[in-house]
Amino acid sequence: MTADPDTLAELSPTGRIEALRRRMASIPARTDGSAAPAVPSERAEARFETRPETITKSATSVLEVPSAIATLLPRRGLARGSVVAVDGASSVLLSLLASVTGSGKHAAIIGLPKLGLLAATEMGADLARCALIPSPGSAAIDVAAILLDGMDLVVLGLTGAAVPPTRARAVVARARSKGACLVVTEGRWDGADIRIDSHVAGYTGIGQGCGRITGISVDVEVSGKGVRPRSARLDLSATDGVVGWNPHTPEQSAPLSLPHAL
Repeated sequence: MTADPDTLAELSPTGRIEALRRRMASIPARTDGSAAPAVPSERAEARFETRPETITKSATSVLEVPSAIATLLPRRGLARGSVVAVDGASSVLLSLLASVTGSGKHAAIIGLPKLGLLAATEMGADLARCALIPSPGSAAIDVAAILLDGMDLVVLGLTGAAVPPTRARAVVARARSKGACLVVTEGRWDGADIRIDSHVAGYTGIGQGCGRITGISVDVEVSGKGVRPRSARLDLSATDGVVGWNPHTPEQSAPLSLPHAL
């Protein structure tokens, strides 16, 4: 079995991972005895350079996101072929993952060993459509570039690293040519098409040191290239056993901020 991009879409998630592992195995390893660099060199970038004229038609479509977040995005979804930087509350990243896999698409999660997959399933994620690479080490960006070949969404944890612009451009070109969306978090990626920043604004369901948390309120702001920043406060709570976002309703009892809630 080969990792031909024309056949990857026809494989099961397990088959895709196996095919991509074989492709990764063909990448020459360092032989000088030293550790591989955290960010691949420009010579390594040549493997992933893609000419602009090879951009696929699928790059013009979007991946589904929760409706409450979609209202903040310029195309009401994650545009294929784009890079989206997500920082702040992990519940936002988990809901994006849940919406994409829950709609029948495939995703890869790289370098995020502590990501709350149980919370993702409560939001509707289909883990059978997720490839997990929790500890890619220094090859994280190479792994992401390869997985863009066969996945609809690739989530890359940068573990605090800053990706040089030249390296970023090579990966962006690959995402565009394959019609996949790359989401980066926990690091610096200059030139991202969209940035989603968020922070927890408060909690509901608890009093002065007692009770149970029944929901949280999160302030979400979306900005990007040629996009006027948009922001909203969203409420995350469970309805009929499914955790999801809803527009904030001021008429409800005001959520307690964290210092007052504890």
